[in-house]
Amino acid sequence: MRTSDFDYPLPPELIAQTPAEPRDSSRLLVLNRATGRTEHRRFTDILEHLRPGDLMVFNQSRVIPARLFGVRDDNGGRVEFLLLRREAEGVWEALARPGRRLRPGATVTITPPSEEISPPQWEGGGRGEPLTVEILESRPNGIKAVRLSSEEAIEGMGHTPLPPYIRRALDDPERYQTVYARQPGSAAAPTAGLHFTPELLSRIRDAGVETAFVTLHVGLDTFRPVQGEDPAEHHIHTERYSLDADTADALNRARAESRRTIAVGTTSVRVLEQAAADAALRQAQDERRAILESTEGDAGIYILPGHRFRAVDAMLTNFHLPRSTLLMLVSAFAQHGAGGPEDTGRRMMLEVYAEAVRQQYRFYSFGDAMLIV
Repeated sequence: MRTSDFDYPLPPELIAQTPAEPRDSSRLLVLNRATGRTEHRRFTDILEHLRPGDLMVFNQSRVIPARLFGVRDDNGGRVEFLLLRREAEGVWEALARPGRRLRPGATVTITPPSEEISPPQWEGGGRGEPLTVEILESRPNGIKAVRLSSEEAIEGMGHTPLPPYIRRALDDPERYQTVYARQPGSAAAPTAGLHFTPELLSRIRDAGVETAFVTLHVGLDTFRPVQGEDPAEHHIHTERYSLDADTADALNRARAESRRTIAVGTTSVRVLEQAAADAALRQAQDERRAILESTEGDAGIYILPGHRFRAVDAMLTNFHLPRSTLLMLVSAFAQHGAGGPEDTGRRMMLEVYAEAVRQQYRFYSFGDAMLIV
């Protein structure tokens, strides 16, 4: 298995620059893993593929205005930060650009949004209380540990961290949030959930489908392409996750009653698979028999073809970047349901992606959706 095996051609015009309006007007490609059969539908048709008793699990993390622009206090140089993960009160992991000369002890004063400093594709808040960033430590892969003078000031001084392939500003930053986002902490949206409206969620519940929520604060590494040719050598950073008692009980009941668990987004998949692995380790049990419990921790699970899925029966997801860990994850899920050689899922997924290109689907964060059953 090589990283280049997960590459595919994509015309740039198929990279969605704006979200679908309304949210649930996007397209939906349905893939049956067992047969390889595909269907081309509208997103609201997802109701036809759900069953009474299904359990849908959503990631309720909310994107914070994690991109900060400022000037160094010692020489006036411009600096850009992307907050990745909160480690303690006021202490965060962040990417810094340029970062090589930002040594521990350096301080940066964050500036309010302006065209001169911030690229036009980043939508920000407005003027707020002063905010300074102190460099605490330099870490591998360009990551810094930083201390913020005020976490409250992020809302007024930060910018919504849209992915770099989106080059149009958002009129409404809430369009990069799911309608059920509740727990602030992500540097990127769990984009499979962007297709849902409150009305569609109500219809899903009225159809007898149970809904539950987990939290995984999405970091940059989830979407970063794999650089080396051997995917197994890629290092994936951990992301903070939590699973409350109500959701754990719902998952345990669904498994005991042989009802499907449908993960909305790869971030929900990672929470469920990590929680199942952690529970199995604690209980010295087989992963499929382990009882899920209320828990929080670090999700560092890296899912490649050959992974044995423990907690997920179907998945809703968007179309992912070439050579990314997420494309590898969905290939692993396709293989798990299709059986056969380890390469089966990758070949199936690349064939489906080629079909999506031919059918002019919209790709990536603001793009269309795929339901894998």
